[in-house]
Amino acid sequence: MAQGKRYKTASSTVDREKTYSLDEAVKIVKANAKAKFDETIEVAMNLGIDPRHADQAVRGMIALPNGTGKSVRVAVFARGAKAEEAKAAGADLVGAEDLAEKITAGEMNFERCVATPDMMGVVGRLGKVLGPRGLMPNPKLGTVTQDVAAAVKAAKAGSIEFRAEKAGIVHAGVGKASFSEEAIAANVKALVTAINRAKPAGAKGTFIKKVSLSSTMGPGVKLDPATALTS
Repeated sequence: MAQGKRYKTASSTVDREKTYSLDEAVKIVKANAKAKFDETIEVAMNLGIDPRHADQAVRGMIALPNGTGKSVRVAVFARGAKAEEAKAAGADLVGAEDLAEKITAGEMNFERCVATPDMMGVVGRLGKVLGPRGLMPNPKLGTVTQDVAAAVKAAKAGSIEFRAEKAGIVHAGVGKASFSEEAIAANVKALVTAINRAKPAGAKGTFIKKVSLSSTMGPGVKLDPATALTS
């Protein structure tokens, strides 16, 4: 099988025991991204937290300096002038109760959801649909806001949300294999630094335990977190 063979060849370029510097890791991952499509470059971080405790949750939004390389569809809950602002900023779906009905009926073709504060009564009823998909608007993430235009533009420009899953692992896409090494490295640094700054008060011991970088079809490369932090 060609894919298995390709993975094997790529794996042989990675020393599983070694921890690479950011520049080395990016070079290896980019060189191993040989699929017929433009692979996504992904970061996985193991954090020294127990996300089951409320005081150890890690979640936030970061604007990647070089974007993600993929187009993001944005839904906005707003009325009147705010709805017009959202449309002008490039929102893909804009509405109020009508948009809620579409979502309830199964229309989920968007990756970011923004709402004005006065719409949260309507949005709140969609919690069971939006919540599990990580799409619920949240004031801490800047997605419940009066400035809907800025939120739409940020999403379109490549701001990404990060959140630690049950085992304390954060997964995030930080660009495409077609990006330059410098662009990928700058995006990785921005993400790792943002997560490091989001260290919760309840976290004890080493916060960033492990970082690995990979492409969609390629093997993971262990990364030295210190080389991916900006002071």
